[in-house]
Amino acid sequence: MSDWDQVTKIGKSVRGPGASERETTIKGKSALNAAQRSGAVVGTEKKFATANAGSTGLEGQRLTKVDRADGPVATKKVPEEVSKALQLARTQLKNQKGTTMTQKDLASKANVDVKAVADLERTGADFPSMDVVLKLQKAANVRLTGSNIGEPMLGKKKT
Repeated sequence: MSDWDQVTKIGKSVRGPGASERETTIKGKSALNAAQRSGAVVGTEKKFATANAGSTGLEGQRLTKVDRADGPVATKKVPEEVSKALQLARTQLKNQKGTTMTQKDLASKANVDVKAVADLERTGADFPSMDVVLKLQKAANVRLTGSNIGEPMLGKKKT
């Protein structure tokens, strides 16, 4: 018999003899229980990522480094220039009363924990998460990341 005499079926719903069941995603507890009762092979996997979660930055690379390391991996520490820049910027800022801004005032302005401000102002402490650093950087109007640490975030206002 030649190829000319054979019928070729095209389409997603075409199932030939001996073909296994299609892999489907079951949503819901009742459908999962029904599939288990019917004796079908059921595999469950947890979905960790969400569509709008956004990227976590370099944290995944760090976790890979931790996994591959034999011994303990040192955490990132706060450099002296970052702590000095934040202290100087905070002392130059004024709070609502017109006095020098405290760590608590800066923390409430940046919507972060007071401990995060204290850790970032202490040289050698564990570096807080990057989103906390960016919030403080914006609230204090001073660069705490990159090559130009200590410079103002925004230039002087044009009059």
